[in-house]
Amino acid sequence: MDNLFTPLQLGDISFKNRIVMAPMTRSRAMAEDDLVTDLHVEYYRQRASAGLIISEGVQPSKNGKGYCRTPGIYNAEQVAAWRRVTDAVHAEGGSIVCQVMHVGRVASHLNKEVSAETVAPSAIKAEGEIFTEQGMKPLDTPRALLREEIPRVVDEYRRAAQNAIDAGFDGVELHCTSGYLPAQFLSTGTNHRQDEYGGSLENRCRFPLEVLAAMAEAVGASRVGFRICPGHPFNDLHDDNPEQTFRAFLAAAAQLNLAYLHVIRMPATGLDNIAISKDYFADRLLINESYTAEEASQALANGDGQAVTFGRPFIANPDFVRRIKESLPLAQMNPKTLYVEGSEGFIDYPFAD
Repeated sequence: MDNLFTPLQLGDISFKNRIVMAPMTRSRAMAEDDLVTDLHVEYYRQRASAGLIISEGVQPSKNGKGYCRTPGIYNAEQVAAWRRVTDAVHAEGGSIVCQVMHVGRVASHLNKEVSAETVAPSAIKAEGEIFTEQGMKPLDTPRALLREEIPRVVDEYRRAAQNAIDAGFDGVELHCTSGYLPAQFLSTGTNHRQDEYGGSLENRCRFPLEVLAAMAEAVGASRVGFRICPGHPFNDLHDDNPEQTFRAFLAAAAQLNLAYLHVIRMPATGLDNIAISKDYFADRLLINESYTAEEASQALANGDGQAVTFGRPFIANPDFVRRIKESLPLAQMNPKTLYVEGSEGFIDYPFAD
């Protein structure tokens, strides 16, 4: 498995090994102002041996928030708070990028500021419930964005990318799956617009491509990546032909000279997401979803990607990289503490020694 431990350079983003920490919502930010805290500083510092850390999803605006206690990066106070996290990771020799996540319609007003709205390409409610401090509640019915509002939302992403670099992040990743705003624009089931942002395949690709271009313009394309999972039905997402949609999207995105594409494999959809992605990003591909270390090493040897991202193992094993390298047993996470407040299940998992 030596190939997991070699360094990598994608664009201007440096990886000290090929074992990447995937983005994972942990719901520990301060509820009233979306700030990361001392807990986040320690959580990410503990895991800085990863070749690269991709942060939890971070909202680019008040409207972009959907879940309890998720952090933002849309004001100076949030930037300063994140700077403490990135400084801690860099002090340990690590690299970290900020995943920018606007949830669109996947939200409850109970998790937002009073002045914030739930917006989407079209006013189509997602089926399902979301956790709030008042318990599980139905997802909100979104308001359809007006044509003149869309450039402002694109600018929210642009400013979030710049804020992330100002906060010391090594790059940014656009969250473009899981039923969130970019995926809502891409998909036929959630985008019923009749203007230049809906209808045709080219029009449905327009918003996420404009967002990627704006982020690249702000911080340099060599610091920008994005994450996809064609066919993923999470959060009531549906597209009539996800392979066609994503091939068009990826073909256009490949022209932006971005740092990387981060793809989730999901055989249950009937699509080979890695094969689709390799057709456009074969030399800058991060691959994800339930790899063992042995399988990850073989995938790299097969040329499936340049690095492998791991989520759940990093939760209970802050020294996951060392445990893989030395064939040490892995601790198991406690699912009951994934999203609770406080340090339990967040920074109290022990190192191997």
